[in-house]
Amino acid sequence: MRLTGSARPAIAVLLMTLFALAQAPSIAQPPATPKRPVTDEYQGIKVTDDYRWLENWDDPEVKQWNAAQNARSREYLDHLPARPVIRQMLKQALSASSAAYFDLAYRGGTLFAMKYQPPQQQPMLVALSSADDPAGAKVIFDPNASSAKGSIAVDFYVPSLDGKFVAAALSENGSEDSSAHVFEVATGKELPDVVPRVNFATAGGSLEWKADSSGFSYTRYPQGNERPPEDANFYQQVYFHRLGTDSKQDTYVIGKEFPRIAEIQLHSSDDGQWLIAAVANGDGGEFAHYVMDAAGHWTQITHFADGIVAVKPGPDAALYLLSRKEAPRGQILRLPLSHLDFADAKVIVPQSSGSAADESARASIDDFAPAPGRLYVADVVGGPSRIRVFDLQGHPLPGPTLPPVPAVYQMVPTRGGDVMFTVSTYLEPSAWYRFEAATGKSVRTALFRTSPIHFDDTEVVREFAVSKDGTRVPVNIIRRRGTRLDGGNPTLLEGYGGYGISMKPFFLGAFTRAWLDQGGVYVIANLRGGAEYGEEWHQAGRLTRKQNVFDDFIACAQHLIERKYTSPAHLAIIGGSNGGLLMGAAFTQRPELFHAVVSFVGIYDMLRVELDPNGAFNVTEFGTVKDPDQFKALYAYSPYHHVNDGTAYPAILFPTGENDHRVNPMESRKMTARLQAAISSGRLVLLRTSSSSGHGIGTAVDEQIEENADVLSFLFDQLGIKYAAPLNSKP
Repeated sequence: MRLTGSARPAIAVLLMTLFALAQAPSIAQPPATPKRPVTDEYQGIKVTDDYRWLENWDDPEVKQWNAAQNARSREYLDHLPARPVIRQMLKQALSASSAAYFDLAYRGGTLFAMKYQPPQQQPMLVALSSADDPAGAKVIFDPNASSAKGSIAVDFYVPSLDGKFVAAALSENGSEDSSAHVFEVATGKELPDVVPRVNFATAGGSLEWKADSSGFSYTRYPQGNERPPEDANFYQQVYFHRLGTDSKQDTYVIGKEFPRIAEIQLHSSDDGQWLIAAVANGDGGEFAHYVMDAAGHWTQITHFADGIVAVKPGPDAALYLLSRKEAPRGQILRLPLSHLDFADAKVIVPQSSGSAADESARASIDDFAPAPGRLYVADVVGGPSRIRVFDLQGHPLPGPTLPPVPAVYQMVPTRGGDVMFTVSTYLEPSAWYRFEAATGKSVRTALFRTSPIHFDDTEVVREFAVSKDGTRVPVNIIRRRGTRLDGGNPTLLEGYGGYGISMKPFFLGAFTRAWLDQGGVYVIANLRGGAEYGEEWHQAGRLTRKQNVFDDFIACAQHLIERKYTSPAHLAIIGGSNGGLLMGAAFTQRPELFHAVVSFVGIYDMLRVELDPNGAFNVTEFGTVKDPDQFKALYAYSPYHHVNDGTAYPAILFPTGENDHRVNPMESRKMTARLQAAISSGRLVLLRTSSSSGHGIGTAVDEQIEENADVLSFLFDQLGIKYAAPLNSKP
């Protein structure tokens, strides 16, 4: 989960200076956690687990233990003197921000979007006639009207090709367990059709409409007694639902031959004559692609070994394919729909090439969008983005100019070859731009966000740390101008490093503003395991090479210390999910390097994670204990198994969600218990479990504010920062 934060908030509560005058009152000892050892044998090695019993959430004793841990954490967090004013600052900063628009789609001449209107709990689904007239947006579905607590969320939506209907996947309490609901765009009326289990946290979900809007194909999980309970969240297949019929009558389309850990995404050509099914082999980055013609005949055009990671239909009766085979930074191929033989695909945009010293020459293709007469290509260049434009034969054309250190998060072709794209930076809120193909001009639309948070006194410095094996790792340092390099700055270092996900710039908001206002420095590392420099960068942090990610992160921490931004006494680290695994590996391998840690929804027991449903999908990214070499690598860094008794670990906060189906909350429970038994520094190890959230997707805004208030208050207290609201706050 990414946190948002910011500088110079226009907030009434910050017009006065408030100080945290004292440390929080003494906190009770953790609840008693008995050891009940269980021994397993992996590849001839016996491994004992003292806290296996904490895995069973159905056990009343586990729930009682968890409640006691939560009560202890709340006793500490709720009595931190700075927490009330921090919470109020975060809430008012959000309330004073303008609407945000994201996940745009253009169909039938209508622009669709998810719109978040502060201070509502959830984004709503809207339709616009123009990106220049947000006031005319029509609400199609508002989750806030369906649940006052914000428990209902839209996980994804897909408009029909003519723009008359929208199917939306709805779930509750951050569970990502979605049913598809259908709405009529003109009236907002919900149709009686409800299709269960189209989305889950394991393989995600997707759907696509038939050309005549009579129904849609969708991803379906096993239902009823179709498979044993342990397979309920596997074996995703594609079915077809005809509007006005019972979902029990839906018909099978494709997928019986797909792997157990298949993850399917569906895409249609603009005229609806072709349907593409992209099938991921779990989370490791391997894809196969299938195409169905108007007669219902399927053709497999790529296999897992072909290195094709995306296929999109063009406006010219051709498919456009993003390949990483023998082109790890990506190249784009064109294949006519009239002759679906992958061997005939032609390269039209080759991969970039250059030395390690030339970042722009190492750009990796992140996304692409075919449009009439144009092919738009978004590159990631070590973290930031750029956009290139070509004709449909691959000849370069003039493209848009972007602000410094930008990120492009989505490109949406509209009419006449134009494209809309969203840009964000660390210091400026996101905005949607329209690139006009005819004029070559970029115009900011009315879909831009404003914030009371400003960073006029802030700069972004991009430096490079040198990892253990000599690899140069980008470090993005956000600091107030004039920051003294004396080793005394409170510094918060964030990282992720996995799944080929790039840590691109994003608006930092009130969370980071509050951090900077206390003299802090905020740092984001672009680690291997991501795709900041393409598939080679990803592969270097995957499977048996995962230790490279941790070495990169530790090198970034050492770089900040050597450059005198900070020192171990002032350094905190933060990360979530795969970034939580990163946190666990970092503080177990180098506990003396950090003073405080916040680790969201993390993975810590790498020997048992694959036994969870979503953990099985992660095997293609992390590896399996069933393979000798992969087991050796997993056991060598598994954070849970490298907690050593009597070690002076940093203070640690483990936020997790009770409804998390991506990372089992038992990971945080076991790691909390193990660390509380081992730590010798006297610092706190706290577990924070939310009953109204999951992995972070679909979490109500009020819960996000409470969590961020806890995190900031915890970090300030542990680093000895007496929180003071800035005197120079202004609108």
